[in-house]
Amino acid sequence: ELAQRAVAEQRLAFARDLHDLLGLSLSAIALKGELAQRLMRKSVEAAKTELGEITATAQRTLSDVRAVSHGYRELSLEKESRTAETLLSASEIAVRVHLDQGDLPVQARTLLAKVLREGVTNVLRYSDVEHCEIDVRHHDGKVTLEITNDGVTADDPATTLAPLPDEVAALGGTATAKTGPDGRFRLRVELPVPERLATGGAHEAERQAETESKRIRRLLPVVMSLMACGATLHVLELTTQPWQVILVVGSIVALLALQFSYFNRPATNLRTAQSYGMLFVQACLIYLPLLPLGPNWVSLPGLLIGSSLLVLPPVAGWVFFALNIAAYAEIQRISGADITSTVFYTAATVMTGLAVFGLLWLVRLVTELDNTRRRLAEMALAEERLRFARDLHDLLGMSLSAIALKSELTARILPLDRHRAADELAEVLGLTRQALSDVRSVASGYRELSLASESRTAKSVLTSADVRVRMEMLEDELPTPVRTVLAVVLREGVTNVLRHSRVESCEIAMYRTDGGISLDIVNDGVGGWRDGQAGNPGDGGNPAEPVVPAPRAVPRDSSPGSGIGNLSHRVADLGGELTAGVEPDGRFRLRAVVPV
Repeated sequence: ELAQRAVAEQRLAFARDLHDLLGLSLSAIALKGELAQRLMRKSVEAAKTELGEITATAQRTLSDVRAVSHGYRELSLEKESRTAETLLSASEIAVRVHLDQGDLPVQARTLLAKVLREGVTNVLRYSDVEHCEIDVRHHDGKVTLEITNDGVTADDPATTLAPLPDEVAALGGTATAKTGPDGRFRLRVELPVPERLATGGAHEAERQAETESKRIRRLLPVVMSLMACGATLHVLELTTQPWQVILVVGSIVALLALQFSYFNRPATNLRTAQSYGMLFVQACLIYLPLLPLGPNWVSLPGLLIGSSLLVLPPVAGWVFFALNIAAYAEIQRISGADITSTVFYTAATVMTGLAVFGLLWLVRLVTELDNTRRRLAEMALAEERLRFARDLHDLLGMSLSAIALKSELTARILPLDRHRAADELAEVLGLTRQALSDVRSVASGYRELSLASESRTAKSVLTSADVRVRMEMLEDELPTPVRTVLAVVLREGVTNVLRHSRVESCEIAMYRTDGGISLDIVNDGVGGWRDGQAGNPGDGGNPAEPVVPAPRAVPRDSSPGSGIGNLSHRVADLGGELTAGVEPDGRFRLRAVVPV
């Protein structure tokens, strides 16, 4: 339930973000497109001006989409630290990494990974760095990241990590970058880790779950306090000597303090030397007052019994339990209690010990359940954010690229052929409406694409870009998931083709294979996959230096933010395989094979 509410609330946040990011831009494009249609008959120059603004708006929005798509992806702090250690070691920099992040919220973990990446990139800019230390610590409700090196000074302009302080401040943290008294440069980021950040979109649901668990946690100190009050009243019945009363009350207060501060805490690490030591201290507080008090001895051995069952291994715990009960019964007998009183008090101690053990175990179980629910909600939220980033990139990338391309083409041909320009502008408006529909599907999580519609759009867009297109598509009815994935592959593949001005021909073919459907997109101008500025598949390389060997399978995690990484993930989810690479004839082939 917590995970479902987290996803639902996150989708509402997505809808707000998409409205702010794309709603106004797409509405402006539609408005300017309709205005350009009316101006075509009256003023060509005015229409060209509107078309130019459409192109600029589409390009700017596409850039925003890519930035937001990357921003919604979760980064792994562990992976970034390993990468940083490898890069620094390869640069002959002595590096020490200490990673003690604990269980962090997605937002905090992702932001720290970004800071680590930028900080290490900053270190690698300097040839005189010899030592670098990376330290991540989680304590006292906050997490800190420190990157220290001996080669960068605060006067260096490259140490300005422009966007990061704002992102840190947005999470209530602080970021400092300065040279310390030892002459070393230190980048330090400190983030609070309040419970409100734990699941992002599930604050209300989480608060309700925590309210239930807090009720159980509060029950334990109430029960133990009542037990202490009963023991105090009992000693007042046995003796009126002040020193004896003070000794009993003092030992009971010390017992409660130890119980509340250590054994009652769900975070206490059991079955450690420290826990065994605390158990020994508890035994001393219970039994040592017996020596001076004699028959007036009163204590709470049930606390020791319950704690021992929790701390000690099962066999040792029950043996210790039996020994304590036997010792307590013998103490009652030696003190002169009759058989009835001995049996009564011994049975009461047994029940008290079992009750303490049960409550302690219940508190730990509830805490573990809360943590598990929180982690599940966080995982669901991270998956939803990844889904949103993937859909935002894949579904809207081509629409905005096509809008920019067609509006620019319309402006060029308007003075020469108004009829064709009108047709192209009509397609721009159609693409804008499709983009608005895609925005709604991305926010809601429901998305079903028409392969036939995508193929027609792809052919139209490529033709408008003066690319010769040969397309052979199957007319067979395919399952909806297969049809949607192949439509996304087609859309993203064509978007990749549109990014290359040297493409002259493109072949798109869909055909049946043994037990599956294959979609091939082949062009003569792409030397490698480009995602924004990537040259190789998702590696952030230089597009001017394509280094793609033979077509090869693309792993699901080949790129944390690339189009090809998204496609590989989608195809693999259906049990298929995505390959991409340059063939011997120099043409680039993207192939998706999906079982049916």
